[in-house]
Amino acid sequence: MLSDAELLQSWSQGDTDAGEELFERHYEGVAAFFRTKARDHAAELSQKTFLACIESLPRFRGEGSFRSYLYGIAYRQLQRHYRNLSRDERIDFGLSTVENLDPTPSKILAAEDDEQQLLAALRRIPVEHQVVLELYYWQELTTAQCAEVLEIPHSTIKSRLQRARKLLEEQLEAGGQSPAQVEETLSGLIAWSERVRAQA
Repeated sequence: MLSDAELLQSWSQGDTDAGEELFERHYEGVAAFFRTKARDHAAELSQKTFLACIESLPRFRGEGSFRSYLYGIAYRQLQRHYRNLSRDERIDFGLSTVENLDPTPSKILAAEDDEQQLLAALRRIPVEHQVVLELYYWQELTTAQCAEVLEIPHSTIKSRLQRARKLLEEQLEAGGQSPAQVEETLSGLIAWSERVRAQA
């Protein structure tokens, strides 16, 4: 199987089949990225992400991975979505939460009550922290790739992850989970991946 880098090179040389394969490989991950933060607009935002990817491809210099490049575009699309929704260009995504930004949030679908609590707690922490947790644990990006997506120094990403976990822990406790339940939820973040992706 060709790597992302090989497909990207072929695509940049005019191989549309390589581009289609690249999109098929990453579409579900991008859609899942949006479902936990803008569920009702996930399909539209996913399409906008891939369209923006096509349009910006000539400017991609290959300095990072294709995945971090793609999720960087997705994150900027999410930011644009909420700025348009609120008509406020000054939103601070390091402070604002999805719960605050979405005036009419759709019901989060989850198979189990503890999954529901996790997804609801994620929506109550700042968007920037929600994004870094989901990219690292669910999309399995490296810390370097997460730093590229958020456009922050790699040296600060570990402290950002620690802070995000702490904020999530506080929201789970506020939602009624016992310390033991919170620990179980946090230790199982990676295991949630497939079920969360399949929730839609």
